[in-house]
Amino acid sequence: MSSWTDGRREDPKPCREVDKGKFEVVALDGRARIGKLHTEHGILETPALLPVINPNIRTIEPREMWDRYGIGALITNSYIIWKHDNLREKALNSGVHELIDFPGVIMTDSGTFQSYIYGDVEVGVEEIVKFQKNIGVDIATMLDVFTRPDMTKQEVEQAVDDTIARAESSIACADKTMLNGPIQGGTFKDLREKSAFGMGNYDFAVHPIGGIVPIMEQHMYKDLVKIMLSSIPHLPSSRPRHMFGCGHPMLFPMLVALGADLFDSAAYALFARDGRILCPWGTEKLEKLEHWPIIMPSVSQISPQEVRKLDEEERTKLLARYNLEITLQEISRCKQAVRDGSIWRLAERRSHQHPALREAFLWLTTNPHMPRFELEIIQDMKITDRGAAKESGSSQGSWEPSWDWVVAGQSQFRTGGIHWAEEDTFSRPYVVQARRLLHSRYSQIGGNSDNNIALVLYGRQGPWRDFTLDLLMRLTTFTPDLQVFIQTPIGLIPYSLEDNNPFAHVEGPEWIWERKLDLSWARRELERLGVHDAKIIKLDLGPKDLLSRCYDLLFENEILDDKSKFLDLMSDEQKTEAKTSLKENQVRDKLAVHFNISITDAENLSKGCTYIMSSTGRIKNIIDKSGEHIASPRLNDGGLSLTSAGAKKIYGTRTKPIPDAFKPHMPWNNSGAGLPVVVVEDDAEPFVRKGRNVFHGFVKACDPWLTIDQPALIVNSNGDLLGYGISKSTPEDLLSFSKGIAVKTRGGISLD
Repeated sequence: MSSWTDGRREDPKPCREVDKGKFEVVALDGRARIGKLHTEHGILETPALLPVINPNIRTIEPREMWDRYGIGALITNSYIIWKHDNLREKALNSGVHELIDFPGVIMTDSGTFQSYIYGDVEVGVEEIVKFQKNIGVDIATMLDVFTRPDMTKQEVEQAVDDTIARAESSIACADKTMLNGPIQGGTFKDLREKSAFGMGNYDFAVHPIGGIVPIMEQHMYKDLVKIMLSSIPHLPSSRPRHMFGCGHPMLFPMLVALGADLFDSAAYALFARDGRILCPWGTEKLEKLEHWPIIMPSVSQISPQEVRKLDEEERTKLLARYNLEITLQEISRCKQAVRDGSIWRLAERRSHQHPALREAFLWLTTNPHMPRFELEIIQDMKITDRGAAKESGSSQGSWEPSWDWVVAGQSQFRTGGIHWAEEDTFSRPYVVQARRLLHSRYSQIGGNSDNNIALVLYGRQGPWRDFTLDLLMRLTTFTPDLQVFIQTPIGLIPYSLEDNNPFAHVEGPEWIWERKLDLSWARRELERLGVHDAKIIKLDLGPKDLLSRCYDLLFENEILDDKSKFLDLMSDEQKTEAKTSLKENQVRDKLAVHFNISITDAENLSKGCTYIMSSTGRIKNIIDKSGEHIASPRLNDGGLSLTSAGAKKIYGTRTKPIPDAFKPHMPWNNSGAGLPVVVVEDDAEPFVRKGRNVFHGFVKACDPWLTIDQPALIVNSNGDLLGYGISKSTPEDLLSFSKGIAVKTRGGISLD
């Protein structure tokens, strides 16, 4: 077995003094985020694992963690250091970084967990914070009151109140040292919310979610999810959320998807001492292994049989390195998934690894008391309902706002298709978000017809324009009031939005597209799209003779009565008029849905437009009747890219006053209100006009329907349009963050 002989890694550089303690987000996938926490011992990228180091028992040396594994932060226990004279004196004289020989970020626990294990600690609330400050930790932890699952609600509430009461004095003692403000509350939703609100009012740097170790030890993962949903939405979004004591890689994807930023655990060492290895699907015992389930660097040159023959100390160290490598691998996998926009899909896959984890995932995504469309889809598509998700008792209906918080943070626009995963597909938050935005914004268009008849196409995967253009030109010419929709695996969409992500971009087996149309389900879908009491005609795109079969259906429904006229070759003039009408409908509907303007304004903008077309027959640029380029359809997701001229036109349709505050996030139920505006400080105006990004700390107000990765307009306090871009924030983010990009500016509006 080879030994590690690599050189030393360069020590970290301190952050700028003005940035110390700040947290910024650099990438998002729904509520999952990649961030940067600025400290005196480097900038820590999150999500991150902080291995637990016992100052008395070092299974893996901290310096090796820095040099060999690139670990940027770890956590050790200040109470253990305080309690042992030799450790205390060295830490006070030389600092905690020299004590444990680690140049990166050091967080310390306060002794709260020891009180859970042993019943009490001897140190005082202010004393332990001052001690952590004096030994030079980067992130200290106040002495909170641990809550256990077996405590009564009254006992838990007292613990929450006592912890909040200690916050002010603890922060005062910490002075300029970053301080953890733990969230307690047991498994009681209202007490977790109370703790989050109470602790969030104080100037903490990080918020650990505490009291979860006994929850995880008993595999109560559904309760763990509930704790997250009742805590994280009520904390300032500009502070990292730390899952105190959580270090099993199996849990990372789901917790990251729900907004966790930091993890810590001694599991890598504790499991190694017990002869067990960590895996993304659970744990394995060394004594049963003939082959490594995953080959990692630490075991690439040695077999399980050989490891079993090692002496206990050497075996423990090797297994600890293996466990640490597996854990870091899963953290890295989660980070890449966030950047790829696939963290929820990773959480889906991991949920199948353990029954308790699957139960938690199903409760989260299919709780029948949440407002969800997918139950009807699941039933109509003949997919069995899942009893594990059912919940009864006093909590009925109480989790709806939490689910809304998960969904509201999603962006429907993402590169590439979405992968079919049976019923899990319907409850992916970004799919729910896409449907909610479509239904709330298209409904103003849906009923805009004197002849309330809907033709629903089904039975074949897109791109539909390749084989239905001739049919649509004839329908536009001879039945202009007929509304045409397409069945996709995740719902009906109007034909004008036939390339919209994620509806048209579902990758899976052919049968999900060839499914027969269920009329009762189609009627409910149409009602959500604003088409009420419609007569539905369904047309299977699979068989041949599409034009003839379509005519027969329209004849049976007394819509057409001249077959030869419908099937004859169209004149060039008819084709031109039909194509122009189809393009205008497409542009109108995309303007209304993607830019959230009224149907009247969308019609005014789309009328008389001309187009620059691609070689494949797609619209590349939309030129309005005044000759200005206002937008361009995006090929990868079906959305629209705005231009400076388009921003001015869209802003000109606004009727609402300019916002003067940050109101709660309401991405839905603002149909026709226009693109959300972000009001910036006067100092930012010249930079925005030059096309520079809008940074946190320079925003004064915004509309409540501002949504991540959606277009936004940038204005000053007088309401003058300065630029346009893509929002990277919700209203709560703009209110809370002081560092990072708030709006990625796509173009500035000059004063000329």
